[in-house]
Amino acid sequence: MKNNTKYFKGNPEGGLTPITSPWMHQLFENQKLLSELFRKFSSPINIHHLPTFASTISSYKEVFESYDLKYQIFYARKANKSKSLVKQAFGSGIGVDTASLRELEQSIALGGKGDNLVLTAAIKTKEQYSLAIQNEIPIILDNFEELEQANNIAKQLNKKAIIGIRVSGFIVEESKLYSRFGFDIEKVEQFISKKLDLGSPYQNLKLKGLHFHLDGYSTQQRGKALSDCLNLIRSLNAKAFDISFIDIGGGILMNYLESEQEWTDFETKLKNAVQNDRNQLTFNNDGLGYEMVDGKLRGSLKTYPYFNKVNGTTFIKEVLDYSNLQTGKTNAQELKELQLELRIEPGRSLLSLTGITLAKVAHRKQDAKGQWLVGLEMNMTQMMSSSKDFLLDPFIIYKDSQESNTSVDVFFTGAYCLERDVLLKRKISLPTLPKIGDFVAFVNTAGYMMHFFETEAHLFDLSTNLFLNSQGDFTLTDFIDDNAIK
Repeated sequence: MKNNTKYFKGNPEGGLTPITSPWMHQLFENQKLLSELFRKFSSPINIHHLPTFASTISSYKEVFESYDLKYQIFYARKANKSKSLVKQAFGSGIGVDTASLRELEQSIALGGKGDNLVLTAAIKTKEQYSLAIQNEIPIILDNFEELEQANNIAKQLNKKAIIGIRVSGFIVEESKLYSRFGFDIEKVEQFISKKLDLGSPYQNLKLKGLHFHLDGYSTQQRGKALSDCLNLIRSLNAKAFDISFIDIGGGILMNYLESEQEWTDFETKLKNAVQNDRNQLTFNNDGLGYEMVDGKLRGSLKTYPYFNKVNGTTFIKEVLDYSNLQTGKTNAQELKELQLELRIEPGRSLLSLTGITLAKVAHRKQDAKGQWLVGLEMNMTQMMSSSKDFLLDPFIIYKDSQESNTSVDVFFTGAYCLERDVLLKRKISLPTLPKIGDFVAFVNTAGYMMHFFETEAHLFDLSTNLFLNSQGDFTLTDFIDDNAIK
């Protein structure tokens, strides 16, 4: 960082230092431009850098091509609602995984079609089935009633519905993996043979693939699940089925942090703080999953695992290199022999380093405990995932000269009238207390943080979504409103 800059990472000593990209720092250094952006679009602002997204897509392609595999990548649209990312996905030669009617409608309007879209919605309506069937878009079926619905609607339309069957219940290390989704692996072959064979009542369905999506992030579990599905496909195709793809879903780990040591140190300090009832790391002593029960430390860290040595493309490689217990061949070798197309549906990991969230400081105050609370013009749903906290140090961008050279510990709070609207539960140390109108940047928020839980409570406007195609030397005209995309 340049010595004359006015932006700083929170928690300069230790902390949890996020991986960043040059485009982010170029933006942080251009305070005039940031001021123009806030004047034009208000707070908060989400910025998406399309060249980064395109580069990550290319890295995934290179892995599959290095194995000489048939493949298709589907960007999981639910991870981020910005249309610019859908357009970039199609422009980069990959598909889009849709999970609702509006996602499907928008993706079709943006150029999607049967060979680069898939419908995986957990709850499917008649409108979703009809739209997918009319456009020859594969539908992933989760249960028998979905199969009946798809067949009936396809019959009404006098068309064939292209389907994949979702499979679950894999056995790994003698333990059955539970999921509320999908057909049990131990029963699905019999079900498919009975319901989808020639002469069955379901002649308006065309089975083209199998699908699974596992909770958690174990490459061993995914490797075993893929291996089991390959065995199943071999058996089904021997019965004259024509299964051409296997889709292993998403949940591919990504790495957010520069330092493994910072990550392990943080968890150690958090556990010690909870044990000693002197938790100075988080708001109101939140253990982020740890707690003391009968004098003993219980629980585990209930956040995303922010540091991962195996992530992205190396995660995929471990799944492909898993050896089939029956044949001794790797999954990659089995895929090639069966001439199957491998499909994946990453969301978070495809969006690595693609987005940031910017907000303005609205006020500063000290609470009854003497803690500094810095209120931002945003709310907790505009940077919120399903885990306990977002564990990345933010950047503070000071517009003017600092009030003092005394460091200060703060918690960032949001605009909802809720005690729990604390944007980061972790205490953040800053060089000095920010002023009203200063800026805070949260990095790497594109995957599941910007939009997944965003609401309009209090009748607040939703966040502004902008996208960039430029690599640097940004001007105001480089930032395009996502709503302008048709």
